[in-house]
Amino acid sequence: MSEKNKNLPLRSGVGIVVLNKNNEVFVAKRIDNQKNFWQMPQGGVDDGEDYLTAAYRELEEETSIKNVNLIRELDGLIAYELPKNLLGVIWKGKYRGQEQKWFVMRFLGNDNEINIKTKNPEFCEWKWINLENITDHVVDFKLHVYESVKKKVKEIVN
Repeated sequence: MSEKNKNLPLRSGVGIVVLNKNNEVFVAKRIDNQKNFWQMPQGGVDDGEDYLTAAYRELEEETSIKNVNLIRELDGLIAYELPKNLLGVIWKGKYRGQEQKWFVMRFLGNDNEINIKTKNPEFCEWKWINLENITDHVVDFKLHVYESVKKKVKEIVN
């Protein structure tokens, strides 16, 4: 990492684990990544916004999901650093990575309420998967984040 990029701050973000009635996890495939990488809804925190408000906003912006109940806010923040090829590209080069607060929510609606063809779509496909599989197709620089989240969510649902 160059000296310039090493001094960049981490972006404040949120991540949302959405569980259906079978405790399966919502994941989606990003439009801007041609590989078979899937992720849970996540995004940045706007100025003056608290984490939970950001989580609800991001969830709706990315998936149209509104019909959820908060199960738990996970303890702590989990950070990741962008790989060299994305530094200076993502987030207009203002950040070297992201520090995320994660939330676990129960989806109370029907699958037909989920719509990833939003105003500014980020995803091209979505599906429900077993919690155990959330680390199988995640981009490598976020793997430790998903492993940590999976461990914490397993304690909640078991």
